Amino acid sequence: MNRIFSGVQPTGNLHLGNYLGAIRNWVKLQDRFECIYCIVDMHAITVWQDPAQLRAQTREVAAAFLAAGIDADRHIVFNQSQVPAHAQLAWVFNCVARIGWLNRMTQFKEKAGKDRENASAGLYVYPNLMAADILAYKATHVPVGEDQKQHLELARDIAQKFNNDYEVDFFPLPEPQILGTATRVMSLRDGAKKMSKSDPSDYSRINMTDDADTVALKIRKAKTDPNPLPGPEVLRADGTVDPGAESARPEAFNLLGIYAALADKPARAVLDEFAGQEFSAFKRALTDLAVATLGEMGGEMKRLLAEPGHVDSVLRQGAERARAIAGPIMAEVEDIVGYLRP
Repeated sequence: MNRIFSGVQPTGNLHLGNYLGAIRNWVKLQDRFECIYCIVDMHAITVWQDPAQLRAQTREVAAAFLAAGIDADRHIVFNQSQVPAHAQLAWVFNCVARIGWLNRMTQFKEKAGKDRENASAGLYVYPNLMAADILAYKATHVPVGEDQKQHLELARDIAQKFNNDYEVDFFPLPEPQILGTATRVMSLRDGAKKMSKSDPSDYSRINMTDDADTVALKIRKAKTDPNPLPGPEVLRADGTVDPGAESARPEAFNLLGIYAALADKPARAVLDEFAGQEFSAFKRALTDLAVATLGEMGGEMKRLLAEPGHVDSVLRQGAERARAIAGPIMAEVEDIVGYLRP
């Protein structure tokens, strides 16, 4: 069976955007692939993290995986730092990748900002570690969003150069797993801004830990506009919303997009259903749908976080299984590159 690898940084406060953009899709992949899902705590420390908070957030992400429906008995859930092969292979890839390749990585430029001289070296070589994450398991497919496509292309380049340099057919070239149209989830207070954990207003986002009452309250308070909901006339020939219409009513289309994603329906079906209705009726329908999905999940997350021993056990067992896969692959890499192992 083909193997999936994907990871999430333990940066806390997972919200609806994280769920719809990644975690929900991972759940759907479980019947088609062997899945390895990782909390990438080594990536997290490329910028400074409070140690106690990092540990707590690692458990929180693991709890989110489990509450969302990832089956840790059938698949592997672990935190990256517990498998030495990630760091070991990343060093090999630091020596395979070219500086020119890394200089083209747009995400480093965005994260480092204007003060690049003070960015950590880890942030600069972050894409090499990401390649190691994937290739330490010889993963064949990687779910990717727009912001990760460039890093996956680099992982393929590194795999190919390693194979060419050492004249082996060892690493696969991992393929992107495209999961349909990406769900762009925007702030509930400003439809022109992405939903973000860093927004000072908790009412701007639905957190994965929110219970049913909190989810309902946040949707009721979500910003709207005074006009009735649009109909399918705002769609282009390819079924996507006309950008001009969307920019004129960002809050309306954000809530419609959230409804479509949670209901797993195309935009046309949702626009047909609610065309011409007032927001009050639509919000009632969205609340019922969101509470049914997210409220139950938030309750399960809270239950799991109240039992940290269970979450730690899942991560510990997952790391053992991950080491059993990555260890032999790393041993072969050491032989290929010429490490003496007395």
